[in-house]
This record gives sequence, C-alpha cells and structure tokens, in this order.
Amino acid sequence: MYERARGAESPWDAYLRLIPDREPVPLIWPADEAERLLAGTELDKIVKQDRQFICEDWKECIEPLILSGELEVGPDDFSLENYFSAKSLLSSRSFRIDSYHGSGMVPLADLFNHKTGGEHVHFTSAIETSDSDSEDGEDPSNTSSDEQSTIENSADIPSAGGDEDLEMIVVRGVNAGEEVFNTYGTMGNAALLHRYGFTEIDNPYDIVNIDLALVTKWCSTKYSRRYSKARVSLWHNLGYSSCTGQDADYFEISYDGEPQLELLILLYVISLKSDAYDKLASVAHDLIGDDEVDSISSVVKVVRVTSHKQHPEINGLEKLSDVKKLLLKENVCSALASLADMRESLYGSDTLEDDRQKLQACSSVNERNLYHSLVLRVSERTILHKLKKYSSSWSRTKKRKHL
Repeated sequence: MYERARGAESPWDAYLRLIPDREPVPLIWPADEAERLLAGTELDKIVKQDRQFICEDWKECIEPLILSGELEVGPDDFSLENYFSAKSLLSSRSFRIDSYHGSGMVPLADLFNHKTGGEHVHFTSAIETSDSDSEDGEDPSNTSSDEQSTIENSADIPSAGGDEDLEMIVVRGVNAGEEVFNTYGTMGNAALLHRYGFTEIDNPYDIVNIDLALVTKWCSTKYSRRYSKARVSLWHNLGYSSCTGQDADYFEISYDGEPQLELLILLYVISLKSDAYDKLASVAHDLIGDDEVDSISSVVKVVRVTSHKQHPEINGLEKLSDVKKLLLKENVCSALASLADMRESLYGSDTLEDDRQKLQACSSVNERNLYHSLVLRVSERTILHKLKKYSSSWSRTKKRKHL
C-alpha cells in the first residue's frame, strides 16, 4: 500500500502498474456472493474467518498508523478496502524465495500461470542451490552439529559477491507460441481458489473433509451421548486422532473417494457390540502404533481382538488398502453412506447434476466467481458420490460370497 501510494517515487512503480489492483480470490468477493457461492464447500468457513482476521489486523495495526498523522501519504491509501486488495496480491503472487529472503513478490517470476503436472519451468534460489550441492558429495546430515550449524547459517546470508539471483530452470519442452507454465505446488481446487482465485477441472489433488463434529452428530442420532463419548475415547486410547484445522478436527476423503484410515477405525469402534468393545478396551494400551507400519499392524490386532471368527487371510497384510477392507463391515459402510449424505446436504437443495449443468452453461470469463465456485462444488460432490460407491463395497463383497 505504501509503495503504491508513493507513485512514481517508488522504485517498484513500474512493477506495481503492471499487476492488477487486486486478484479475484474469494477474500475480496462481495460477502453475500461468497457466502452463497461457497456454501457447503471447504472454503465456506475459511473465507469468513479470513475476513474477520484481516479486519481485526487492519484495526489493530493500520488504523492507529492512520490516526497518528505520521503518514507521508494520504490516509485513504491505507483504507480497509486497499488492505484487502493488498492481501489478495500477497496471497496470489508471493512465494517462498529462500531461507534468507523468506517469502516475497518477484517481478516476472509471478507472471507464470499454474498447471498441475504440466509445468515447463521451476524457480529456485541460487543461494540454496549452491548450498545444497556438497563439494565432495558430502551429506550435510553426516557432519557434526557445529559444521551443520555453519552450513545452515551460510545459507541464510547472501554471499559477498551479491549472488542473490532467482534461477528459472526449464524442466519440460514447449513449442513456439505455447504458454509457458509454472507450478504452485500439489494443491486441490479449494487451496487453488482460496489463494490464487482459480480452479482446475478434474484436479487429482482434490479432497473433501468430514468434520469429527459431523461424525459425533451422526453417532448421536443412533446412540446415547454416553455411548458415543466412550467409543470416541477408546478410539483415542488406541492412539488414533483426526486431522486438526483452525477451528475443527476432520478426516480427509481422497480424490478417489477413499476415507482416511482413522475415520474407518473410529466407525468400526463405534459399531462394535458390547462384548467386543469391552475386550478391545481391556487391551487398548498394547495396540498403540507410532508409524504407518505399526498402524497397519495395530488395525490387524484390533480386528483379531474384536472378531469372533479366525481370519488367517489377514496374516502378512502390508498394503493399507487391504487393511482398510478388514474394517468395511456392514455397519461401517452404512455409516459412511450416511456421513456422505450429511456432508452433501451442506451444499443446499441443488443436486450434483444441477451443479454440472450450471457449470456447462457458465462462462469462465464473464462469470468468473460463479464458474470457479461451481468447479469446486462439482469436484467435492463428485468425491462424496465416490465415497458412497466405496461404502457399497460391503454389499458387493457379500454378493460375491453367495455366488
């Protein structure tokens, strides 16, 4: 805001005149439009929180500066609206340069658009590149703590020669006349829209979150509060937990509709009969694992302890997908289907097909906000439909056994 207010006196004037006043991220959409278009999506709560935090930041940090009368520019240049605009530019154009400079906006480097899995260039700091290349093929992790400290500190300080270049490395060929793409990372559509203001059709990194609160809400419709609390407590005692966000614990559903292992285990524990639950509770401390291998082993132990039948086929299981199948009992699959329905109800009365038809009729240029919100809605709801299909695997397995 300050450099823009200085106009031609700013050394960054040419660059600031080249970029837009603001980027079309949901943060700067009209509040009522954002609430309507993002309802039910992963960005619904996040964008509202962003607005609240930025307003608080402005009031705490910027407004006192304006009231002090010590600014060399007009107070209007530091308005709340301009603060939101500046935040949108920082969100969409800044990136981590290196350990010394941290994050920043780099002219030219921020002009490249993103393409998942199809980028042509990468950017890297000359400082960190040279530091990462050990002279004799030495692994810095093998050096002593004192030597390692020197290496880390030298990476944080530019060389005396002033070599602070940001290198653009070509990683894929591109034909003349074609757009040259960069990559902003492996991000799903919620993250891309939130930070950069765009989405991608069929983004393989899309996920949907199911809040732990939604699971406990479903549980309360079938069981008593005491029952639910005890089952969740046992799940925790087994060493499992959900992902943790800013204001909620949640479970991830992958692009393929596959639920997080921790969610399956929780639903399995909730659905256990009393005798199996009591038996599992008595040995819970012995079943705790610390990593993925131990987690797989722990799940196998849980199934062995709680099952009335012998399962010789579970010996030697190594793949997580195979271990998950052990948990897909009828009650667990029914719970998954119910959770998918509850999560999808947050999008409102329109069906997935309604959203798909709206997306086909929508212009990505003239109706940008609507278009990208629909891409996000469709991608998330498609995942939930895949979750429903995943939850029907119990009935398909049962039919095969009867054939």
